Amino acid sequence: MRTTGVIARGIRTPIIKPGDDLVTIVVDSLQAAWESEGFMLRDRDVVGITESIVARSQNNYATTDQIATHIKALTGGGHVGLLFPILSRNRFSLLLKGIAKGVEKLTLQLSYPADEVGNHLVSLEELDEKGINPYTDTLMEEDFRRIFGEKCIHPFTGIDYVSFYKEQAEEGKISFIFSNDPCKILEHTDVVIAADIHTRSRSKRLLQAAGAKTVITLDQILNQPIDGSGFNSRYGLLGSNKATEETVKLFPERGQEVVDAVQQRLKALTGKVVEVMVYGDGAFKDPVGKIWELADPVVSPAYTPGLCGTPNEIKMKYLADTEFKDLAGDAAKEAMIHAIKSKENNLVGNMVSEGTTPRQLTDLLGSLCDLTSGSGDKGTPVILIQGYFDNYAS
Repeated sequence: MRTTGVIARGIRTPIIKPGDDLVTIVVDSLQAAWESEGFMLRDRDVVGITESIVARSQNNYATTDQIATHIKALTGGGHVGLLFPILSRNRFSLLLKGIAKGVEKLTLQLSYPADEVGNHLVSLEELDEKGINPYTDTLMEEDFRRIFGEKCIHPFTGIDYVSFYKEQAEEGKISFIFSNDPCKILEHTDVVIAADIHTRSRSKRLLQAAGAKTVITLDQILNQPIDGSGFNSRYGLLGSNKATEETVKLFPERGQEVVDAVQQRLKALTGKVVEVMVYGDGAFKDPVGKIWELADPVVSPAYTPGLCGTPNEIKMKYLADTEFKDLAGDAAKEAMIHAIKSKENNLVGNMVSEGTTPRQLTDLLGSLCDLTSGSGDKGTPVILIQGYFDNYAS
């Protein structure tokens, strides 16, 4: 029996630039790491590549002017409603600037007390104190300011997002309403951009049923090249990040080509079948800030076929406390190994698997990759995970 289980290593790479041969860089960086650190690849190891370097190597960028051009073509460029954008300098401020450039007037409807990924405008305690019911009450901008004050500073960013978002366009162009009913926007305009991420299909369905003339979602904006821009045919502006003061980096478009090529190159080099995935945000919630990390449309936009599916695991601590409670030492170990080796292929609904995490493998692995690489200055945009598919019987 091995004495270690899952090991996640951050792999340092050169600084990736547009046009770089990313497949060669990833493979060479992995080889340099295993030669330096004295480990070797094994079958079913997992290589994670952050979406950021995939998109950068593909030069998948767009300007606010290119966003504006597509917005005008899609909406007509008049009075447009913008429903449920998230509160983020990195994720949405540049998109807002581009959208505002493409319309004559913009009404923003913000959900409250927080956006869909947990960024708060106000706290639940403040709502209770002021007697505001977020399920029924719609607030105009003047109501919001009168009730909650002229500044609602986010504790982590130090930003008042209402003021900050108004600054993304010329004075008077952007106004706000605050409501969790998506159809309230139709009291102001019947042309709407549903800017939510994970609930966008529901929002679009409700708006159309309520009589909206035009409803588009962020995945329909820059889903094709506009004036030479980058694009993402499936996700459009979803998953984009601020690159410069006028440019966003889009979600990678050809991620599958990258993961397949890395897998093939590593097989030729080592003889091992390694799984490869592109990862973005992990899917987890911060217990202090209450922010759900996943601002990307998916954790992994591309992965090799061996990463399809969900775990099929028994709960060792359940067996230790029940069937094997009277066993100890080698007897307990052998009983547990036998139970693992003889487990059913599908444990859904079986008490022995109760409490195991029924999430997609790519979501679990992508979250591990994201936590390992971080979002700052670790300089490890490639992650090698070993032993993930092992268990106590391996």
